[in-house]
Amino acid sequence: MVRIKKQIANYQEQSRQIPSSHKVRGLCFVFVFLGIFTLVSRNTVSAQDTVSSALKPVPAIPLKTHSPRKATILAMVLPGSGQVYNHKYWKVPIVYAGFGAMIYVVNKNTRYYRELKDAYDYVSVTMKTIYPPSPVNIFPYPAPPNDWAKKGYTEDQLKQGVEVYRRNLELSYIFTGVWYILTVVDAVVDAHFYSYDINDDLTLQVKPWIPSTATNTAPGFSGGINLSLRF
Repeated sequence: MVRIKKQIANYQEQSRQIPSSHKVRGLCFVFVFLGIFTLVSRNTVSAQDTVSSALKPVPAIPLKTHSPRKATILAMVLPGSGQVYNHKYWKVPIVYAGFGAMIYVVNKNTRYYRELKDAYDYVSVTMKTIYPPSPVNIFPYPAPPNDWAKKGYTEDQLKQGVEVYRRNLELSYIFTGVWYILTVVDAVVDAHFYSYDINDDLTLQVKPWIPSTATNTAPGFSGGINLSLRF
């Protein structure tokens, strides 16, 4: 009987210890769970911040616009500067070569026109003037102004030469103005097409075309070719 009571007392003592050990294990499990939850939530918040910062719209960088108006003003003020503004540097030597050629032609026609005009005035006026009789070297006869007057050309020939070179001189000025306008137009066109996107996909399709029976009102057979240009 005494042995049974001791066994019952031991059983009660063990039953009291078991719940205390379960409590310790439960507390440990709770602490571990809280630690894992804290780490996971912290990583989740940092990941969300990273994603939100990545998805945040980046402020657009303002692009520098290419102004055709500015290119026009530059080309009109200083020929060739419009091409420089459009980054077409290889056109600058062509622009100034054209102006150099125009200046050379203008100078040449101007010189010939003045020489022929002086020779014509000498032949048509000076050589026909009657000087009064006087001692020698008091009223000397004027010398020819240039070689055109010495070569024996007639008055009509010199007049025709004056008209030819005067016309050439006028054409030289006109061509110089046209070249100036062309340089300005070239700068304006390049400025308009500066940011134009030229696609490499340039195809031309050729297909036969036959009208449908509902739209074909011709008495005989009709057809054609359909050209489709893609760019």
